[in-house]
Amino acid sequence: MPRVLFTASVFAHLKAFHVPYIQHFRERGYEVHTAANGENTLAAVDRHFDIDFHRSPLSPKNIRGYRALKRLIDENGYDIIHCHTPVVGVLTRLAARGARKRGTVVIYTAHGFHFYKGAPPVSGRGFRMLEKRLSRYTDHLITINAEDYSAALRYGFRAGACHLVHGVGVDAERFAVQTPDIKRKRRELLGIPPDAFVLVFAAEYSRRKNQGMLLDAVSILKERVPETLLLLPGDGPLKEAYGQRAAALGIADNVWLMGFRDDMDRLLPAADVAVSSSIQEGLPINIVEAMAVSLPVVATRIRGHVDLVGDGTNGYLVPTCDAEAMADRLLHLHDNPDTARAMQARARETAEPFLLHNARAETTLIYDTIIYEKQGARKDGNAR
Repeated sequence: MPRVLFTASVFAHLKAFHVPYIQHFRERGYEVHTAANGENTLAAVDRHFDIDFHRSPLSPKNIRGYRALKRLIDENGYDIIHCHTPVVGVLTRLAARGARKRGTVVIYTAHGFHFYKGAPPVSGRGFRMLEKRLSRYTDHLITINAEDYSAALRYGFRAGACHLVHGVGVDAERFAVQTPDIKRKRRELLGIPPDAFVLVFAAEYSRRKNQGMLLDAVSILKERVPETLLLLPGDGPLKEAYGQRAAALGIADNVWLMGFRDDMDRLLPAADVAVSSSIQEGLPINIVEAMAVSLPVVATRIRGHVDLVGDGTNGYLVPTCDAEAMADRLLHLHDNPDTARAMQARARETAEPFLLHNARAETTLIYDTIIYEKQGARKDGNAR
């Protein structure tokens, strides 16, 4: 039975984004293995290797992780390896160099290169050189936004093939279009006043997600729209700091730090607008989910956001860290409900290519091409 290996820094990443793709290989008769930090909780995985990877590239744990990964790759004779997340993407491609010589096909999905427009020049150049070097050990490079795809071509990455797909996909059945009745019921369940102007941003509380910008924007917007309510589902190291900052700005009652939530399909329909203050993104699935529900979006003008948000079409783009611009665009949507309704319809239209049935078709086409080629190679080998 042919084998495929999926790798990532943590198993939660594979569970959150790649179950449909794991199932695709099972349907094609593949034995599916995974390697990541954490326990396997998926029935579709035949064998899991819990490897103590670390997200920091400088952690000594990754030396041990590399050795463990190389050993399992050499011992298991994989037909295909698909790696995800930056650090493990590096480790996997290095560990699979010998396997590639024996016919293993290596796929890497870049969920956002660490070099990007606006990145620090020195580190950005370093990450670009690293990715270019690793591209020679990559048979298929999958990118999920236009900037990364263009960069791979412009800088001459030597991957066997470079692809641009519409992300990992959002389940259209789970994230259904918002209706007034659904909105009212969701607010009742959450205890949100019916007349509140509700903003939502689901993300880790971190410097990269930059929620401090949203707190500043709400403090400005509150002067004109006192009923503003910012929902911040998520978790992370800055949760306490953001709570203290909200209190200092006098907006503690206007901001809900909700902690980790796994019910975004229930939370999003209660909102009026999705917002994002991120400094760096690949292709933000939280924005795709919001658009699938038909929320207009106000977000920073960065990679990933510009792939989803048409300024003045389905939302607005504002400069990074410009809280006043964010507050101004939100006030405009609040004061112009006809504009907001028009953007709602366009948001759902924009989400369509990024919905699971479409995004899955793009990636599984890559898989099936590889599978077909490997089957042909095996037949040729048997004939000889």
